[in-house]
Amino acid sequence: QVQLVESGGGLVQPGGSLRLSCAASGIVFSTCAMAWYRQAPGKERELVARIFRYGATTIADVVKGRFTISRDNTRNTVYLQMNSLKPEDTAVYYCNLHVTGTSIDYWGQGTQVTVSS
Repeated sequence: QVQLVESGGGLVQPGGSLRLSCAASGIVFSTCAMAWYRQAPGKERELVARIFRYGATTIADVVKGRFTISRDNTRNTVYLQMNSLKPEDTAVYYCNLHVTGTSIDYWGQGTQVTVSS
């Protein structure tokens, strides 16, 4: 059974930083693409960043230069380093695991990030 457990969310002031973590179990992590999505109240879920099995990444334009995605295959964990946070970054952040070569996706439970003074 695949499980994704997110951590690291919370309340931060504008300009601050947070690092989200997502630990996976029940699957060969190194063969999967990982991603972070977010969903703000009243808005659709949007892709924030993705990292492929060999380390290539894509970052959404709205967070480019501020957010970085990385992975540690020895720990089965993907990270999202968020710097220079803005109030508009407030959302529930979801970890996504995509099984390469299939249409199978798994989701974490979500972690709340609130940027406010």
